Amino acid sequence: MKNFKLYIDNQYSNWTIDIDKYIKITQDIFNFYMTCPEIVEYCCLKNYEYETISFDILFTNGEQTHKINKEYRNKDYPADIITFAVFADSPENEKFVLDMEINLGEIIIGLDKIIEEAAKKEISKETELIFMISHGILHLLGFDHQSEEEFNFVVTHQKLALKSMGITYDKI
Repeated sequence: MKNFKLYIDNQYSNWTIDIDKYIKITQDIFNFYMTCPEIVEYCCLKNYEYETISFDILFTNGEQTHKINKEYRNKDYPADIITFAVFADSPENEKFVLDMEINLGEIIIGLDKIIEEAAKKEISKETELIFMISHGILHLLGFDHQSEEEFNFVVTHQKLALKSMGITYDKI
């Protein structure tokens, strides 16, 4: 498997995150996606040579995701997840690989929103967080969900990623 660099910053004081645990979980999800031919074939990494994949995850709160959503996306509400897929969203002629490393971008997750959603679904906040991380990774790889078909593709692969880790997720 390729090298994997992930930086996680937790700015949300009401949930102490085991950073090493979530780095491993995130790497496992990414590695699982790289075993799925339908992801590998259509993701933003196709046709690029690289040795290392990197990206960042920021854990914050709904107040911060609201500010980011408003400033960068012209959306006036707090989000559970915001993904800046810098590699996938760059035009082909502007994508670059520096020192054989591709930086996919950043995932921003509002942990208070994750806790709320987990309570609504009656599942653990950890399971909901892992599900959202898997969602963000798919966005970083260039997958969106503007149509029902795209939505089903994304959710199906999120569930498969969790299943590969022994987690059942059926709360959509």
